Amino acid sequence: MSLDRAELVRTRTELAANLDLTGLTREQVAADLGYDATRLSAALEPDGSGDPVDVWQLRDYLDQAVRDAGATPVPFTVLTERSRVMAGTWFRLRPAPRHDFTVV
Repeated sequence: MSLDRAELVRTRTELAANLDLTGLTREQVAADLGYDATRLSAALEPDGSGDPVDVWQLRDYLDQAVRDAGATPVPFTVLTERSRVMAGTWFRLRPAPRHDFTVV
């Protein structure tokens, strides 16, 4: 599954908006996902050269974290459930962990 330039821009914008809604830092997100800073940046700012599985996992993580934080996620217009079905035929998608908002 390859995204065009406009789809990549929309995806980056939607991921960033949802990250903001979580109230989490990049460090917290990276720790939850088991990513280093470079890998997280590649997933948050996809340019077509990174691992699409990481982008999908981050998308799912952020969507759930926004909900767990009590907010409404910004809808994903490219990484939709319909797109997930297609992506699942090309990639082995991984489930996303959840952030524990009860830990201080």
